[in-house]
Amino acid sequence: MSKVCLAGLVIASCVVAAVPASADSPSGSDEGFVALFDGQSLDGWKVSEENPDSWKVEDGKLVCEGPRAHLFYVGELAPFKDFHFKAEVMTTPGSNSGIYFHTKYQPSGWPKYGYECQVNITHKDPKKTSSLYSVKNVDDPGLKDNEWYTQEIIVRGKEITLKVNGKVMVQYTEPSDQEAFSDSFERRLGEGTFALQAHDPDSKAYFRNLRVKNL
Repeated sequence: MSKVCLAGLVIASCVVAAVPASADSPSGSDEGFVALFDGQSLDGWKVSEENPDSWKVEDGKLVCEGPRAHLFYVGELAPFKDFHFKAEVMTTPGSNSGIYFHTKYQPSGWPKYGYECQVNITHKDPKKTSSLYSVKNVDDPGLKDNEWYTQEIIVRGKEITLKVNGKVMVQYTEPSDQEAFSDSFERRLGEGTFALQAHDPDSKAYFRNLRVKNL
């Protein structure tokens, strides 16, 4: 084997080693996805001004615990329009959280813009994990607290697909004449960013391996 070929093999091996496969999917299935969270800091993210201490980074995970606060992605990849988003999520008993998309930063309150993908397995709210909140709800996602699951959110045009561990939980087509639900919440597709929710002091949830691919 020539020195040129050997060098090429070494380089290729290094590239493969530098991109580990996701724990929830076979090798190569994450091609084209870009990380939104570096596992070490809140770089690229901005916490709302209310209760910023409700969010922290711990052992490679984003952790929410405390009064209402939202963590918005404000990195250079935003805004997003058509995309495929993946994240690994783990809830604790009785906890409530959420993943907003097509939203935008706001300093306080529940996010007015975009849709919410619910994060809730045993909280009293009947809208459970992978519900398109108050639009198309899921009663039982078949999950357990204290176990990691993979949440996917896919937006193509007016189509929204939500998946848990590869299983489609919600498919929704936004009407072409969609109107805001109320003066408080404008649930319409357009473009925007992601936001993670700290819901209340009794809710603790974890997020890791957040990644996205533009479609």
